[in-house]
Amino acid sequence: MKKRVALVLGSGGARGYAHIGVIEEIERRGYDIACIAGCSMGAVVGGIYAAGKLDEYRRWIESLDYLDVLRLVDVSFRLGAIRGEKVFGQIRKIVGELNIEELRIPYTAVATDLTNQQEIWFQEGCLHQAMRASAAIPSLFTPVMQGNRMLVDGGLLNPLPIVPVVSSHCDLIIAVNLNATNQKHYQLPVIQRPPAFKSRFNSLAKSLGSHLPFRRKQAEQLMKLEQEALQAQAADINPWLESAEPESQQPAAAPEKPGAPKSATGSFIIDNVGPASLLDLINQSFEVMQTSLAQYKIAGYPPDVLINVPKRVCRFFEFYKAPELIALGREIASDTLDRYESEQP
Repeated sequence: MKKRVALVLGSGGARGYAHIGVIEEIERRGYDIACIAGCSMGAVVGGIYAAGKLDEYRRWIESLDYLDVLRLVDVSFRLGAIRGEKVFGQIRKIVGELNIEELRIPYTAVATDLTNQQEIWFQEGCLHQAMRASAAIPSLFTPVMQGNRMLVDGGLLNPLPIVPVVSSHCDLIIAVNLNATNQKHYQLPVIQRPPAFKSRFNSLAKSLGSHLPFRRKQAEQLMKLEQEALQAQAADINPWLESAEPESQQPAAAPEKPGAPKSATGSFIIDNVGPASLLDLINQSFEVMQTSLAQYKIAGYPPDVLINVPKRVCRFFEFYKAPELIALGREIASDTLDRYESEQP
């Protein structure tokens, strides 16, 4: 008989794509995911899975490159850098109009009510609104207004919502923590994909008849204009662009210096590394808080299986790395479940 799993999916920005790989590995081993609780990206992935649309969602996010992600940035000038209508509009198209009560398994999305300063559990009502509220990352996505309540990312109070599944009576609780600091041996895999500009240029040039020199020149000009337009759009929220810049355009990390200072946990403190912008500063602070809160939640309600995804593998905003993060999630879940299963009688 299949073991019934209560799955807890934590918050962590783009690292939330690792949840997809974890779910795939859990199902591959024959476990039955019987209920889900999620926060932020964990609520989004969990809600899409509970709606039976995870494969379609995965195909979409794996098709996104750096430019595609920038195209999804709809700039806001109040209470958040991005309105989120483009991103969540696409998710709405994939999932459809569903209430949580209609999902095939019990589902909880956790958000934070800033007005009343409390944690909110969505266990009924509109699935789309629940996911959007849970993922309203402060400073990045605009909050969700519900009556007199202002709702933002649940990670502000509960980045790893284990409590909602404790009473589920499943065989085991599996929690996925996206803010781990002790998984130094895991690296983001390298997945070869054609460069975004090259593939776009080739398709555009073909449509214009690239065999003619003047047509090819037109294609080059159009590509240049497209790039400039996207950069101008991103410049409206310059912190996003700086924080989400592809690794190929970022300076290499400085080598470790002999005698470099260490933190209380023994890890090296790297000199001259800090936030690139105000938005980056806010989100790095948010992640530090989430890391600490997640440790408290784990200590208070230890799950049967804890899958730790290191937060250093990518920045909070790097939503164009879906294939790599999905593969990493699958790898870490496989290793963790191997250890768990080897200890079972």
